[in-house]
Amino acid sequence: MDDKAKRRAEVRARLEQAAAAKKKRGFMTPARKKKLRNLLRKKAAEELKREQERRAEERRKIIRQRTGEPKGLDGINEAQLHAIVKEYYERIKRLESQKWDLEYEVNKKDFEVRELAAKVNDVRGRFIKPPLKKVSKTAQQMEKIRMFTARVSQMDYRSGLKQVNKYTLGDKEKAEEKPEWAQNQKEKSVASEKSEG
Repeated sequence: MDDKAKRRAEVRARLEQAAAAKKKRGFMTPARKKKLRNLLRKKAAEELKREQERRAEERRKIIRQRTGEPKGLDGINEAQLHAIVKEYYERIKRLESQKWDLEYEVNKKDFEVRELAAKVNDVRGRFIKPPLKKVSKTAQQMEKIRMFTARVSQMDYRSGLKQVNKYTLGDKEKAEEKPEWAQNQKEKSVASEKSEG
């Protein structure tokens, strides 16, 4: 009996430890976390898709509104075609005029904002660097190449060279340098004179 009671106590202790470990982990097990993450991803993807569709529909609606309904060109004569072209031309002219006016107003407002910001900085006693214009890399590279070629063309490469007279150098070398057989002859004659003497 004691043996059975011990085993039951051990089993009960193991089960209690497992239950305590489960409670410790809490509600969010790794499997539940993964499932929740996947659900959130799906929901975000659906919302993103709906937003893209809404924007695309809004864009199509605006384009339809601005361009008007397409004209039926089947079975019309040349005079009607000219009238349609003229209508489109007038519409384009009007829209370009509005675009130019809006761009002018925007530039004017930007200038005013920059002026007011400069005045505010003057009043505060601080100077903020103005925003720099973006310059394309190709323009910068072309400018560097142009400056380099201008510098190279102005360089005088001969100024760093030593001046040498062409003929004197050659004569000295010829005078100093004798053929090998002539040098050997002289040595032999000197050696034979010593042996005779």
